[in-house]
Amino acid sequence: MSDAITRAYELLDAQDREGAIACLRIADGAEAAGLLGELLLEAGQAAEAADALSRALSADPDHSLWLRALVSALMQAGRREEALAAGHTLLTLRPGDAAGQAAMARLTLNAGDREAALAHAREARFLAPSDLSIVTATALVLVDADEALAAVEMLDAALRHAHPADPAQPAGWVALGKAWQHLGEPEKAAKAWQSALDLDPADPAGAALLLTGLTQVGRQTSLPPSFVRALFDTYADRFDRELVGKLRYDAPQALRHLLMEHGVPAGGRVLDAGCGTGLAGVAVRDRAHYLAGFDLSPRMVEKAQARTVYDLLWVGDLVDSMVTRPQAFNLVLAADVLVYVGDLNPVMAAVAATLTPAGYFAFTCERSEGDGFDLHEGRRFAHGERHIREAAEAAGLVLIHLAHHSTRIDRGNPVPGWIALALNPA
Repeated sequence: MSDAITRAYELLDAQDREGAIACLRIADGAEAAGLLGELLLEAGQAAEAADALSRALSADPDHSLWLRALVSALMQAGRREEALAAGHTLLTLRPGDAAGQAAMARLTLNAGDREAALAHAREARFLAPSDLSIVTATALVLVDADEALAAVEMLDAALRHAHPADPAQPAGWVALGKAWQHLGEPEKAAKAWQSALDLDPADPAGAALLLTGLTQVGRQTSLPPSFVRALFDTYADRFDRELVGKLRYDAPQALRHLLMEHGVPAGGRVLDAGCGTGLAGVAVRDRAHYLAGFDLSPRMVEKAQARTVYDLLWVGDLVDSMVTRPQAFNLVLAADVLVYVGDLNPVMAAVAATLTPAGYFAFTCERSEGDGFDLHEGRRFAHGERHIREAAEAAGLVLIHLAHHSTRIDRGNPVPGWIALALNPA
């Protein structure tokens, strides 16, 4: 060991990190460059750390500790392509490196490869289920990949078993709050962020700023797509049994009766918006020449596909799936879908865009006694008559039927609802 490195370690023992860094900058050899890179990375000087670590690895390319540090330094310096290359090298040498798997999850997601990111995230979680720092980093990747429910589950378990003195706890609670926020649960997000502040009032993870931003958010006008997707992906296997068997759900049959009552022509192109497992598709298949459907939940679409009644199915967002298909359908159905949307104006406009002239929109939703819309404790929206009428009119639709109708029961009582039919004028 050279005199310069020996002196650097002495300075570190004396808590003089700046002196150690200065000493290492003039030292030669891979060990000095590697230690310099690690210290610079800890000091937040990512670009210089990456250069020092690269010099060290040129002499010892299989040094996994330096490789891991290099990946972090390159990520922090914004040098993504180099970080990806270094990450691949690290995992080739050490596929069981949990920190490397977590870093690659973030890098591949940022590069647009969601499936690879989720694969790396799963591996990181498997390798280090109790390492709160790695769990937190992995959970944040899941949140950004629209897998916030999985992030909540893994963070909740990790935080419950974390040591009270674990310095990663504040960051873990902040990540949990972000996951809850992504799922449309602001109260749970606020509780998690307050826990982070209670643990460390110095707030290294930025919980206070997040809490401030939460109080400034306006009224919720829809549920986050990630919440709806997670809800129905989880619910898909028991959806029909519980909805029809226990809750006496009848929206598909009620909509079919409404179409027949008003003489809506059969034999056209029908779109089942938010098709779920395909119950509405079964109800109207004989009235459609061409039947398409979509849902935000991939698991629900798989269930609908198994019914073999649709000509086309896809996974998609409610509004985007319609506005990107102008004048494509003669009839749009939305059976118990609008309960996950507050402001109906964007949906009505999208329906008007996808309908042909003289096309129809048949839908059900829950009923509010007020003029607007309300998000009740069941995480479903209820809509007032005035809001429905004004949203339809703003989209150019003519509401030709709007009546009270309960599509299901809840705790033994019928849930107040609406059944409606609107026309897109020729």
